[in-house]
Amino acid sequence: MARSDKLFAAMKTSPRGDWTIADIQSLCRDFGITCKAPTRGSHYTLSHPEIGGHLTIPARRPIKPIYIRLLIGMIEGLPRP
Repeated sequence: MARSDKLFAAMKTSPRGDWTIADIQSLCRDFGITCKAPTRGSHYTLSHPEIGGHLTIPARRPIKPIYIRLLIGMIEGLPRP
């Protein structure tokens, strides 16, 4: 199992975990999701061309479970290769 698969599984089973923005960036990179750092403020913007729309996640810790659940939903909505 690849590191991204383990990270995804861990986030899915425990969205209340102590997740960092680095974990989110790593997962996004592995699944082809663009993760733009904030130019102003503290929110990262996640997007994927095949999904349309975007998700904004505050970089403050702890990252709330709702954002982890939304990211999981975004990844599960990606077309399978």
